[in-house]
Amino acid sequence: MSGLRELLRTHRRDGRVQWIGLRPERLAPVQPVEQVEIKDCGLIGDHGRAGKRALTLIQAEHLPVIAALSEGDEIVPETLRRNIVVSGINLMALRHNQIRIGTALIEFSVPCAPCSRMEKALGTGGYNAMRGHGGWCASVIEPGHVAVGDAVRPEHRADT
Repeated sequence: MSGLRELLRTHRRDGRVQWIGLRPERLAPVQPVEQVEIKDCGLIGDHGRAGKRALTLIQAEHLPVIAALSEGDEIVPETLRRNIVVSGINLMALRHNQIRIGTALIEFSVPCAPCSRMEKALGTGGYNAMRGHGGWCASVIEPGHVAVGDAVRPEHRADT
């Protein structure tokens, strides 16, 4: 049997970028885009900030869960105000690892907590429906380009 370290590094396949959205300013509607440049401060055209919250990610697989918990219909990514939706790989399993997304290298460790606006966007109970499913905040290690359809995969470091 493999050791725990090896199990933590093993994923069946790469994930994929399913959707990208930009928030040009605080509280502004989210604008879907097909591709974007990621700099140290986050996505170009987004109001994000440098550091641990430069960009946000959420798993596509969590959207139906949030819809079910909020007793809503299908949820579109714009409603949740995250920057990048990925599918096919467990983001939580990538926590505290460097992730290659397109040509950019990012790292996340901070959950992206829902804001009180989710109660209005999703209806009564929307805030709690997102708890544990709200995605992750990430910092930028290496700037790069990301497009819908790009791979999302762990970047194994020499120290692991």
